[in-house]
Parts: sequence; structure tokens; C-alpha cells
Amino acid sequence: MGGRRGSGRERNHPSTCGQGTLGRRNPNSSFHTREGLEFLTGLPGLECIWDFPGQIDFFDPTFDYEMIFRGTGALIFVIDSQDDYMEALARLHLTVTRAYKVNTDINFEVFIHKVDGLSDDHKIETQRDIHQRANDDLADAGLEKIHLSFYLTSIYDHSIFEAFSKVVQKLIPQLPTLENLLNIFISNSGIEKAFLFDVVSKIYIATDSTPVDMQTYELCCDMIDVVIDISCIYGLKEDGAGTPYDKESTAIIKLNNTTVLYLKEVTKFLALVCFVREESFERKGLIDYNFHCFRKAIHEVFEVRMKVVKSRKVQNRLQKKKGATPNGTPRVLL
Repeated sequence: MGGRRGSGRERNHPSTCGQGTLGRRNPNSSFHTREGLEFLTGLPGLECIWDFPGQIDFFDPTFDYEMIFRGTGALIFVIDSQDDYMEALARLHLTVTRAYKVNTDINFEVFIHKVDGLSDDHKIETQRDIHQRANDDLADAGLEKIHLSFYLTSIYDHSIFEAFSKVVQKLIPQLPTLENLLNIFISNSGIEKAFLFDVVSKIYIATDSTPVDMQTYELCCDMIDVVIDISCIYGLKEDGAGTPYDKESTAIIKLNNTTVLYLKEVTKFLALVCFVREESFERKGLIDYNFHCFRKAIHEVFEVRMKVVKSRKVQNRLQKKKGATPNGTPRVLL
């Protein structure tokens, strides 16, 4: 899925959003570029994320902003809710309008960040004001067809992870298939709720059709942390070889409200986390058999996608070869 990139902006310093979620990956899987910080991800449909600090102006002539936006799937613009955001709104308008001219398929996402320091009423008022001003600016420019999505976020709770989850889900063409598979799995297994998680970033790339409860999501995130932390201590060999998360990874946590949390490895990047009632978990054999079928189906979905991507890349290379002579001079049809 060619070059899915997102960009986050926050005035005068790198985006805490990117560093607080995707930036929690192994330091060896990210690197600095002159444009900012680039995260290489294992998320399906998301090859990398470019995080641009607020002081970098990628519309400067030294940057090829058309190249940046041409392959972008989502553009995340971060606004500091505790600061004067008038300048940020002007920058948002400039960024969105220029990016839209290059690529009309970009999803524009606005994170109203650091809301942990605001009261509930102030959060709502701030979001309403930013939403109104940003859309009014687009309407004045005759660009009403540009859609902006707004999220209240903070790195001190799980709101930032949920916001990133919703952004990433928009970039996954297989999402309806994944949701359908999860619906079939939970309905045949007596499961209350199921999430398909990226285990490092704690972004959920899909869930079933039942509503997402924030407390449920937070418990899943905490479970992933516990599993990875314990595996890092007890799951590696004496020489430190191996990985804390592999095809054998599984975990069961029983809560004090007759609910069981069940985690199973799906791929080297993804895990299924389920909420099951204790009486339903007594049929663990049935759940495990259904999970085996679900896991196999997930692998088939992504294998098909990889074949399509490889096929397109081969076709693009062949087209480029047909369009040039051996000495590199383009052929021109007269």
C-alpha cells in the first residue's frame, strides 16, 4: 500500500503524540531525517509515519512538499489546546489547502492535544471553537468538500491511542473484512468483546461491531503491557536471545467481576485480546478452535493484500521500462 504517511505538527517542539505512541517502538526501528522523525511501522496499511516538529517549515523551497503529500494517506495536525491556537489554525489552513491540491485522497485529522489540563466544559468549548474556525476558513476559501476530523487527546490517558487507532483504521482497506471476521469469531465463541491490537503501539486496527467502551480498551492496553513486560523478564533465553512476543504468546487474566481477559498471538505484530465471561470461558477448547480458524483467515487476508501490492509494483516497473529507451531517453509518441 504505497507510502502511507502521516504528519503531526505542534508548535516549537516534536509531536508528543507520535513519540508517545508509535515512538514507543524499538529505537532501532525509527530514525531521524532532516524532515523530522520517521517511524517505521509493522501496522498493515501503514508503512511509515513522518513526524514534523513545529519549527520545521516543509513548505520551504528546500523541501519537496509535493513528494511528501503525494504518497500520504493521512495528515495529522496537532494543536496545543493550552496555548493560543490562532496561529496554529492559520497554519492548519495553509497545510490542508496545499496538501489537498497535491493529493485529494488524504484524510485530514486534527488532534486537539494536552486536554488533560482542561475542565470537561473547557474541553468541549475548545473543540467546538477550533472546529468552527477551521471549517469556516475552508468555507471562505471555497473548500467545503475538505473534511476535517477532530479528536481530544492526551498522553496521560488512552485517548491518544484511541485517536491513532481511528486514524489508522481509515487507511486499512481490509477493515470491513477484519471486522466481519471478528463478528463471526465472537458470535460463535461466546465472547463479549474482541480487539485486534498492534502489540507495541497499542493501537487497535479492528474490533467487532459492538460499541467500544473506554474502560474496556484501557484494560486491554494494560494487559498488553503486562504480557510484554513479563515476557521480557521470563520469556527470553539466558543469553537474552529470542523475542518477548512470538507465536507461542498467550495470556489469561481473571478479573474480580467474573470476566476473563484472553490474549493470543495472531501475527508477529498483532494480538487478539478478548473479554469473556467465566461461564463462557469454560468452553476454552471451542474458543481456541475458533481462534485457530480466525488466525488462519487473518493470515490469508494479508497474504492476498501482499500479492496485490507486489503485482502492482511489478507492473509499475514494467511500465517504466516500456516508457524509456536503453540509454534512458524517454520515448515520445508523435
